[in-house]
Amino acid sequence: MADESATRDSLRRRRAFSLPRPMGVLPSRVWTDEELRRIRSGCRARAMEEKWNVLAEDGGDVFLCRSWTGYAVYRASFGPAEGGWRIVEAVVEGDEERYSSFGDAYDRLMLELVLSFVVLGEPAAALRAQLVDVVAERSGRPDVPPEFVLFSLLGYRSQP
Repeated sequence: MADESATRDSLRRRRAFSLPRPMGVLPSRVWTDEELRRIRSGCRARAMEEKWNVLAEDGGDVFLCRSWTGYAVYRASFGPAEGGWRIVEAVVEGDEERYSSFGDAYDRLMLELVLSFVVLGEPAAALRAQLVDVVAERSGRPDVPPEFVLFSLLGYRSQP
């Protein structure tokens, strides 16, 4: 999936935010020049098990959209940081009819996981484990199977 670039024209649909809400907590990761180049190249879902389309507009902000609905869920703006690039501003869809959030920690993890796991193809095992823990805690279902959580939120990632 990470090798298939996405542009506005390559996506069947992309719907703008209905109720953009600034994210309260941003990922602290510093991305290298090469990682940011790959993120800005984007990716698009090629199968129904893939949940995310990612694209950058004019080499700037990065949009993370659900593949089936086309809804924009996250937008991230990157700025220079020591050793590379950091997300300096981000918004999340605040309309719960379009996207349900489990809070700031959840959104921080999802944003970083879609970029790390889906776009860059990193294992991101620690982030995935944190996501399962947050969902279990916030949903009140500590017995929720990790595979279910990860598939329903992140989907599968095709090998490039």
